[in-house]
Amino acid sequence: MDLLKERIVKDGQVEGSEILKVDSFLNHQIDVELFNEIGKEFKRLYDQEEITKILTIEASGIGIACIVAQYFNVPVVFAKKTESRNLDKETYESEVYSFTKQKSYRIRVSKKYLNEKDKILVIDDFLANGKAAFGLKDIIDQSGATLKGIGIIIEKTFQPGGKVLREQGIRLDSLARVKEMKDGQVIFE
Repeated sequence: MDLLKERIVKDGQVEGSEILKVDSFLNHQIDVELFNEIGKEFKRLYDQEEITKILTIEASGIGIACIVAQYFNVPVVFAKKTESRNLDKETYESEVYSFTKQKSYRIRVSKKYLNEKDKILVIDDFLANGKAAFGLKDIIDQSGATLKGIGIIIEKTFQPGGKVLREQGIRLDSLARVKEMKDGQVIFE
């Protein structure tokens, strides 16, 4: 998606060879106009699929998942990373390691919101090692729902997540695929 790549080049900040900061438009401050274009693109990519719910993980995925869900006219369900007294006791759970935060989380989704009739599109902002995607897939599998695909805004293809997901036959669509980051520059595939 050229618009996204242009924005990454213009406003993204490369830190070392593994960190790409896009917080000025994607995951801290949100460019709603850009999100709308991203939502349209995911609708185009998955237009032939029956999607009943969008699934993401808190917190960075929620904003984009909501915009994408508008185009499918379906609800968003997000996996919570923190325990809460007001979260249902009956939950699907999985362990996820965060590349960015360098720690593990137990993610949870109430059993009320996913079931075997659901056809799920997972949406997330980044894909690096694939741990969040696999955690969400685990929750989908526990619920008996069907994973129709995973939509990623930015995939770092120099990390193994995308390759492993594709090798397992999982449909994965990434709007910007970053091959390398060096000398402060982003190099796309």
